Amino acid sequence: MENPFDDTYFMKKALQEAEIAFENGEVPVGAVVVVNNRIIGRAHNLTERLNDVTAHAEMQAITAAANFLGGKYLHRCTLYVTLEPCQMCAGALYWSQISKVVYGASDLERGFSVMGGNLHPKTELVGGVLENEASELLKRFFIQRRNLN
Repeated sequence: MENPFDDTYFMKKALQEAEIAFENGEVPVGAVVVVNNRIIGRAHNLTERLNDVTAHAEMQAITAAANFLGGKYLHRCTLYVTLEPCQMCAGALYWSQISKVVYGASDLERGFSVMGGNLHPKTELVGGVLENEASELLKRFFIQRRNLN
């Protein structure tokens, strides 16, 4: 029997968070942190609402997961995020010592891989999970934003 809790399942949960961001006028990025097939942190971008450039989905999800666990390290945890993390978020993920990061769409302009950022050497990285869905949501957001201005 196939495990229903695979990367696609949890990326769909991250996409649901991204949809909430979209509906609230935020860049539609969503994230969930999972341990033992259980979501322990979920978030979406809140930079506009909080007027805070650090309020990225990943940062919010890291904080929620750390609060749930009662500690700053995210060993045995996986972050699912709809867009490749930026350099700031990659730094936070590095310090959290998260075990795995799974992202949807690559960010060819501001992603950590093109900006010279790194994840912890023990962190597994998987990209391209539901990439089309994540990319389409971002494209739709920016087209809508251009048409409003």
